[in-house]
Amino acid sequence: MPDEPFVYPVDPRHCLVCGVDEAGRGPLMGDVVAACVILDHNNMIEGLNDSKKLTEKARDALAPVIKEQAVAWGIGRASPQEIDELNILNATFLAMRRAYDAMARSCNLVLVDGNRVPATISSLGVMVETVVKGDSRVPEISAASILAKTARDADLYELDKIYPEYGFAAHKGYPTKAHLEILATLPILDCYRRSYGPVARLLAERGQS
Repeated sequence: MPDEPFVYPVDPRHCLVCGVDEAGRGPLMGDVVAACVILDHNNMIEGLNDSKKLTEKARDALAPVIKEQAVAWGIGRASPQEIDELNILNATFLAMRRAYDAMARSCNLVLVDGNRVPATISSLGVMVETVVKGDSRVPEISAASILAKTARDADLYELDKIYPEYGFAAHKGYPTKAHLEILATLPILDCYRRSYGPVARLLAERGQS
């Protein structure tokens, strides 16, 4: 069962085990952001959990602790243009590879949230294992989910300062009713994913490609 405790196939106290997760697959705009984290199992961080189960305040408090106490961590992104070109799954795998490379560590095992092995990482010859609901079962993946989510949210807050009329800080790019109503009256910015249904429909209605 997915909620059963995870059993590591190698000893994380003596091997380099990293967790990988992403944030931002569903929104209509912005980068998809991935993070990789290696934790010190002799000095574990308390309070780790799936970022979606934590409050924003809790995520913001944990993120700097993870960065300070982790053995290594990295963040990678794929742009809206790469998402449109590659599709969201392949762009997510690209972001994961960039996050892994950013750690500058060669791991013995990579644990990935979900059920798809990123070929971008497995092609390196490293052992990769997927974990369903890993963001709540594996602390390395929990930590990665927190770093990915807080990094993407930070991107949205910066965009909100530049384009306050779009409401990015409120809807975080997700296709909420309020977001779609706003978008119907404003230009489609370069930060939007033009291949996503609601955006593609608006572009078609406006005679834009």
